[in-house]
Amino acid sequence: MRLIYMGTPDFAVPPLEMLAQAGHEIIYAVTQPDAVRDRGKKIKFSPVKEKAIELGIPVLQPSKIRKNEEFAQLLREAKPDAAIVSAYGKILPADVLDIPKYGCLNIHGSLLPRFRGAAPIQAAIIAGDEETGVTIMRMDKGLDTGDMVAKAATPIGGKTCEELHDELAMMGAKLITETLEDIEGALAGAEKQDDALSTYAPMLSKADGHIDFNQSPEEIERRIRAFDPWPGSYAEMNGKTFKLWKAAALDRETDAAAGTVVAAGKDGLDISAGGRILRVTQIQAPGKKRMETGDYLRGNVIEIGTVLR
Repeated sequence: MRLIYMGTPDFAVPPLEMLAQAGHEIIYAVTQPDAVRDRGKKIKFSPVKEKAIELGIPVLQPSKIRKNEEFAQLLREAKPDAAIVSAYGKILPADVLDIPKYGCLNIHGSLLPRFRGAAPIQAAIIAGDEETGVTIMRMDKGLDTGDMVAKAATPIGGKTCEELHDELAMMGAKLITETLEDIEGALAGAEKQDDALSTYAPMLSKADGHIDFNQSPEEIERRIRAFDPWPGSYAEMNGKTFKLWKAAALDRETDAAAGTVVAAGKDGLDISAGGRILRVTQIQAPGKKRMETGDYLRGNVIEIGTVLR
């Protein structure tokens, strides 16, 4: 098939590569404009641009999509059978959605209609869902509201966001490739989303990583996994910001104030959280690398009664 591929981050790379390997003609790879780093001294390509160049695929990087007739005309002239979209980063207007013969198919990292929006992987972990997955959706004018063409699920278990991200990226690549093998049949069996069951996963900010020790140990442990690697979960201790990378909820109650260190040793750092104990087993001090908490405590002292805020 003749395809337009639209994506930007690492999540969008495996589908691009797999579609190319499957023999589809990818006319253009459309991605966000290059990022400028270090006050303009360095230009950073998106992961999709890097992969497209490696594969010999022409790259388009429009600064805007809406009311961009030049861009729309390029797509019309390409006469694509479909556009495949994966974490592109811009909402597509109607004049773009209507160009491909079979429409624009989005690879979304959740089991729609649960967790529409920008951060579905993190949201599924935080919510304590037993499973998540990917959905192939035929895009419409709404935000992740289009008809569902295909789904694949996987258990979450104790996975971090990074681990789940990589797994879902590969699942999405396989699912979109399989979907295109019988695109007409897949579209004929598309299922409308039940808006009454929809939830939303908003874009994250660095501030979301701040730990609230009034939450239960289970809630905090899920947030630590959800925010690994970004933005990371952090708290202030003795005037310094520490990141907490791994933790476990202990079935022990405490009357210590939230955020208080109640034990520190080779097994980790035990902190009061929601009236129970959160054991932190991997920590990162300012300016240092991640390390096992027990190893950190062999060379550093954290006093019992210290409060994390």
